Amino acid sequence: MLDDAERLPPAPEISVVIPMHNEAGSVEKLYQRLCAVLEAHYPSFEIIFVDDASRDQTHQLLTDIAAGDERVTVIRLKRNFGQTPALAAGFDYARGEIIVSMDGDLQHDPDDLPTLIAPVQAGYDLASGWRRRRIDNLVMRRLPSRVANWLMAKLSGVELHDFGTTFKAYRRDTIKRIRLYGELHRFIPALASWNGARIIEVPIKNINREDGQSHYGISRTFRVLFDLVTVRFLLKYVTRPLHFFGMPGLLALFIGGGIWVVLAMKKLLGGGDVFTAHAPWMMMGTLLILAGIQLFSTGLVAELLARTYFESQGQPIYTVEKITRRPSARPPAAAPAFHR
Repeated sequence: MLDDAERLPPAPEISVVIPMHNEAGSVEKLYQRLCAVLEAHYPSFEIIFVDDASRDQTHQLLTDIAAGDERVTVIRLKRNFGQTPALAAGFDYARGEIIVSMDGDLQHDPDDLPTLIAPVQAGYDLASGWRRRRIDNLVMRRLPSRVANWLMAKLSGVELHDFGTTFKAYRRDTIKRIRLYGELHRFIPALASWNGARIIEVPIKNINREDGQSHYGISRTFRVLFDLVTVRFLLKYVTRPLHFFGMPGLLALFIGGGIWVVLAMKKLLGGGDVFTAHAPWMMMGTLLILAGIQLFSTGLVAELLARTYFESQGQPIYTVEKITRRPSARPPAAAPAFHR
């Protein structure tokens, strides 16, 4: 009996991953427009629809499409996990050399696919869409998005204008290396840059949603700000977390210890009831010393967790792009998975 890998057709050139949630009104039109563009430009492709537990007719419509087109795969999630897990599921099942992600509400124009894919075919690892001319509401969408994008660019070190769009094309080995959780899908370029990915921004059209209701609101902007802290930590300190916790811990210990030294000198040289006269300073010094010890302890525990992760998972702290050696050369011994 053949296993799943043997039953599957050869890996396609392009995989298109599309999360769907209550998008029944756009399913047929999106499928037809995708096929028209993909068939005109690429000899082999697959379309992976990830149904994030839709409550309308989305899943039935997708199932009907998949029944008549072997290039279509439908993944149904057990509950509404959200966009990042839905994308992660699609990426895990995608087999193409180039993997494209896009929304299912037709706000991403399938006609932009060749423009987005071309830079990856030319050698880039990631091509990110840029909605240069936004048509969204100014106060509720464009202004918060502009602020969030500016913060993301400054904190991540990746100079993109539009982190928020899902419309991106990836080289297969680039996106397969990134593990997504939370709502980190918008930070994929930042996470990819940590592995040395070559990134380019490609202008795309921003069009009005044709059917249904948007799932995005201003509250998502605040969640993005929380994720910024996570990404900043992952990019800068994931392999040296004590550097993150150690500096404020050292500062707290230094200030708290200094307060106690001054109070001790007052007691030794001047006498008197230091506790009564300087109780607030004593409390502050004590709290700062305790906070410093806690921060150092947290940093040490994080160091142990980071080392456990890299060593147990066999994850190196570097990314190799290419190894060149003479054909007759004897292969070197395998490098250790973790390097200090």
